[in-house]
Amino acid sequence: MAQEWLYGIHALESVLEREPERLIELFVLKGRDDKRLTNIVNQARRFGIACQFCQRRVLDDKVGGEQHQGVVARAKPGRQYDEHDLQQIIQDADQPFLLVLDGVTDPHNLGACLRTADAAGVHAVVVPKDKSAKLTATVRKVACGAAEVVPLVQVTNLARTLKDIQQAGVWVVGTAGEAEQDIYQAKLTGPMALVMGAEGKGMRRLTREHCDELIKLPMAGSVSSLNVSVATGVCLFEVVRQRTVGA
Repeated sequence: MAQEWLYGIHALESVLEREPERLIELFVLKGRDDKRLTNIVNQARRFGIACQFCQRRVLDDKVGGEQHQGVVARAKPGRQYDEHDLQQIIQDADQPFLLVLDGVTDPHNLGACLRTADAAGVHAVVVPKDKSAKLTATVRKVACGAAEVVPLVQVTNLARTLKDIQQAGVWVVGTAGEAEQDIYQAKLTGPMALVMGAEGKGMRRLTREHCDELIKLPMAGSVSSLNVSVATGVCLFEVVRQRTVGA
């Protein structure tokens, strides 16, 4: 049976709340007096999940030295989302709001984008199967529980998926430094997909060509670009602001 390792207090709290059946075994730092950690152990035991108390080096070895916050779990793999799921998500949403990440390969950036997407009310985050970070334990930890709430849809052909999104009535807005209008001049209401490119490289050519509109963030200082997760947060919440004002 395929298994994966999960770690971090937020991530495990979220799994216990939404998918406790995924957890097989819990490994907890011995001697740590932490209320949230104790709550995780108590909840896991209520679900009949075995708990082992270990020395820190044992936990460190299980997660390759990542910051586990004193709790690691052996779990069944989470649900995988694909193009067919995306069409259903769009159909079910009253005002579809999607985030598309083209070539974001750093798991910390992907996790941060998932966390912000959840806060902004995004219905799904779309990434290509190739040249993108996967939904790893690191991503789940950085996402602080958002990875268990916001579907991460992995698609085979991003350009084709953007075309399908457009045919479903969703306006595709891409971000590019050379765009003529900035985000505060654009109308960002109604069903839409926001496309963010990889840090430094931006969107790939085919992705750019499949956008209905290009916008940019106005940069007043000496730096040419922001970290992709920071830029994503700024853009998503401008959409939220416009939707709220227009409601």
